[in-house]
Amino acid sequence: MTKKSATKRKHAPATISNLPVAIVSEGHARNPGTPLNLEWLDSVQVNLSSLERRTGSLTGRRSVKKDYQAAWLLKALSCIDLTTLSGDDTPGRVKRLCAKAKRPVREDLVEALGIQDLNLTTGAVCVYHEMVPTAVKELEGTNIPVAAVAAGFPHGLSPLPQRLDEIRASVAEGATEIDIVITRAHVLTGNWKALYDEVRAMREACGDAHLKSILATGELATMRNVAKASLVAMMAGSDFIKTSTGKESVNANLNVSLVMLRCIRDYLEETGYRVGYKPAGGIGTAKDVISYQFLMKEELGNAWLQPDLFRVGASSLLGDIERQLEHHVTGRYSANNRHAVG
Repeated sequence: MTKKSATKRKHAPATISNLPVAIVSEGHARNPGTPLNLEWLDSVQVNLSSLERRTGSLTGRRSVKKDYQAAWLLKALSCIDLTTLSGDDTPGRVKRLCAKAKRPVREDLVEALGIQDLNLTTGAVCVYHEMVPTAVKELEGTNIPVAAVAAGFPHGLSPLPQRLDEIRASVAEGATEIDIVITRAHVLTGNWKALYDEVRAMREACGDAHLKSILATGELATMRNVAKASLVAMMAGSDFIKTSTGKESVNANLNVSLVMLRCIRDYLEETGYRVGYKPAGGIGTAKDVISYQFLMKEELGNAWLQPDLFRVGASSLLGDIERQLEHHVTGRYSANNRHAVG
């Protein structure tokens, strides 16, 4: 598609850039963690039927159209951890991914939407440790963080010293965010002290790099376990709590997200510290991500629509967002293969 065809519909440049995509984060103090509070954990309860009613009504009560929808999608784009975690990853694939992270929307669409001044990028690029040096080099001179999955990802069953060494190695190579995976057995057996000590050690190994703790919620058996694991991870100093590795049979969904978000809210009320949230796995369409944004806004407010407190682990999602933006500009849907991620 040419630039000329991309601009058939007229858009006032200020219309998009003054909507939610332009909200600026005020920043926040990093979560230092707290002592393990077992009494708090013992008091945790989850009303599953109420939870399901709340999430089931979400998309029916909220809807955005036209310019407002485009603005929400652009905001979502800025919160994507653009990810490649495949056994056949190569430096070439990571280079293409980084190029897309720097320019996630085609230039003709950027001009048609009037958003040149926003200089939009994705929230981060997420790769295995082996690919961290390539990603760091490709993103040099940008503000895009490199996130590395570590600590025996995705199973989390490597010896703890080995997992800590992997974290330190990724930080040494230039990763400024570390996505670790917890030992699920600690949750399933109720060994909260072991979980706390594990995540605390990983937080220390991260140094100045931010820690995103993956709970693998699809393998934790109950929503109450999800809530308790969320609280322990935050008590141990996690900067983000994250649903899934993307490798489980059940990944992110709105029900588990609501449980985790309310734990984040409780932790904020108890300690005064903000913790971020990252759903991952199975979020592949623009419609999906807008539902998560609605939930973030309703439960935690506008601050949690920003990339310093909200990330989405995804790869194909970016392509669908770009496709929806093209439809907004031209009134036509193009083939998915016109919006390759990398």
